[in-house]
Amino acid sequence: MLTTSVNAAEKVLARCQTLARFSEDREGTRRTFLSPPMHDCHREVSQWLAEVGVSTRVDAAGNLRGIYPGATPDAPRLLMGSHLDTVPNAGAYDGILGVTLAVALLEGLEGRRLPFAIEVVGLSEEEGVRFGRPFIGSRALVGRLDDELLDCRDAQGISVRRALEDFGLPVNEIPQARLDADVLSYLEFHIEQGPVLEDLGFALGAVEAIAGQSRLEFTFAGRANHAGTTPMHLRHDALAGAAEWIVAVEKAAEVAAGASKGLVATVGVLDVKPGAVNCIPGQARLSLDVRHASDEVRENAVKDLVQRAQEIAQRRELRLSSKMLLDQRAVAMDTFFVAQIAEAMRKVGCAPHRMVSGAGHDAMILAEQVPAAMIFLRTPGGVSHDPSETVRAGDITKAIACGMQLLEQLAGSREFLTRTRRA
Repeated sequence: MLTTSVNAAEKVLARCQTLARFSEDREGTRRTFLSPPMHDCHREVSQWLAEVGVSTRVDAAGNLRGIYPGATPDAPRLLMGSHLDTVPNAGAYDGILGVTLAVALLEGLEGRRLPFAIEVVGLSEEEGVRFGRPFIGSRALVGRLDDELLDCRDAQGISVRRALEDFGLPVNEIPQARLDADVLSYLEFHIEQGPVLEDLGFALGAVEAIAGQSRLEFTFAGRANHAGTTPMHLRHDALAGAAEWIVAVEKAAEVAAGASKGLVATVGVLDVKPGAVNCIPGQARLSLDVRHASDEVRENAVKDLVQRAQEIAQRRELRLSSKMLLDQRAVAMDTFFVAQIAEAMRKVGCAPHRMVSGAGHDAMILAEQVPAAMIFLRTPGGVSHDPSETVRAGDITKAIACGMQLLEQLAGSREFLTRTRRA
């Protein structure tokens, strides 16, 4: 096995910075689904892969794909990679690090062939920025890029279907993007996007589950009126009711988090009407985001928070409506694969820490059909989705060492080599 060098880590960092320059914006990084800078991304990553003898193609969903051959022509495949799109004003590592680390592992093999092939994939879309629907790239790999999603439109009225065509892709070949039956597993390296590993003093984490997520919209409706002429006891202030509920969400989540280890609840959107300084708010529309690794805990928390909103609205003589926008179940990573990652971490001198991801990732989509697992890298300051997002070179060195050790273990594992794709 190749001894990982500091130079390899610096190379990964430099490559992430190179891709960050491919942007729709003059200042900062923004690279949404199949925007023109994605051509530059594909060209650059393809060049890196060509240097290790891998030719690439772009499938009909815009995913960049290249296969490093196995020891035999019919060798099954390990899939590795992440997404190439970004949020607006993004950092350089979210998603992209998973692709550059996959390339680094191929370079670390130095031409050696394993009992399995390795397919590197740069997924076309994960963030959901352009069309409001995430995971377009990975959905295609599991056969879920359907007509409903293809007909979704962006702010300019361009559909997903049209975006694919404009990028020069054959939409009629989307079914061919689906994973073949010879894919053994999917491995995704990713920055943690949170403070847990840094708080613990660990470089890496083995993700054993991706939290389920509920997204809801609430509307408190009262009566708009003049701010100077309406006595306090005759008001029906929608914003005051919403504000009371926001505080109740925070307090309830803090209590629940202590009892259930990890529940989080967030109100991230607040839209108030009429929205004038001298008007009593007649309507307040809010979002609610609740996440936990246990679907039962998450669902019970949502029910409790809905009930609290109803009680506040009733007491304040407001009308309340709510609707569910997303109900994403928690996804467990493959137990065998997670155990192999933890063992590889231990063997290269890292604490075999297991953790839950509070953010969604392509691994949760691919896990529908192939055994999947993730390796998190410590995120200094817990900062992500921001230009100040970063990762330490020393942690990348450890991630490469862990990845190389994992490949060694999998190459010698009969259980891994005889896996079959889920129906």
